[in-house]
Amino acid sequence: MKHYGLLGYPLKHTMSPPIHERLFALEGISDYDYTLKEYSEEELPEKIEDVLALDGFNITIPHKGNIIKYTDSLDDSAKRYNSVNCVVRRDGQLIGYNTDCDGFLRSIDAAGAALGGKVLQCGCGGVGRMIAIETVRRGADLTLSVPHGFEDTVEPVREYARANSLDCTITMVHPEEISGSFDVLINASPVGMFPKINACPTEERVIEKCGFVFDVIYNPEKTLLMQTAEKHGIPTCGGMAMLVWQAVVAHEIWTGASYNDADIETLIADMHKLMTNS
Repeated sequence: MKHYGLLGYPLKHTMSPPIHERLFALEGISDYDYTLKEYSEEELPEKIEDVLALDGFNITIPHKGNIIKYTDSLDDSAKRYNSVNCVVRRDGQLIGYNTDCDGFLRSIDAAGAALGGKVLQCGCGGVGRMIAIETVRRGADLTLSVPHGFEDTVEPVREYARANSLDCTITMVHPEEISGSFDVLINASPVGMFPKINACPTEERVIEKCGFVFDVIYNPEKTLLMQTAEKHGIPTCGGMAMLVWQAVVAHEIWTGASYNDADIETLIADMHKLMTNS
């Protein structure tokens, strides 16, 4: 029996158990359990042995940084962001990964979009910083739209690009200053998330000049941004894809699993249904 789980706090609305249960089923693995380790930051030191006894585990807020000191080594993905959301026990060693970046990139790739052209991203805090860095790592020329007062969130992306000699341009604008057309539009902000579903991170005049729209939000399934894009015949992808794909990468790390894209697309659709009905 192998033991896996999710460390975080709170975990009341997590989608992780049904996603991982389905992925284990697709692998044909039945001798496992997947348990929730709902420990606060204050509880973690006294509960950490319970977590580290697992064969592999996911990590969510607020422990993505806290868990690092308990690992033996970090994959480059975790080093890049000083953030771990997946740990595997391998040859007695605990290795930390960041599969959020893989989840984003695999979602884009599965949707048939490309990040190598002109990309507009709304928001650059938290997960937005990771998305922005992965985008410029793919060679995109990136325009970052941030609200007044949040200009400093762009600097870590510029610093990364300079430190790694990336051949890209990074432009910062405020939402009202966006102009031109873009190959990809990414919403990396919470604007449009349930329950404030009537909000949109940018104007329709901007959306209609984009070739593809990706929204990190997965509730609702179709944000106002995505609805507006689809009204203009623009293909979209929502955040549930990113959530599922990062879990797929965790299984690749834990068990060496492989899946076909059709099964993952079905899983994404089924998780939307489960979320809607819960």
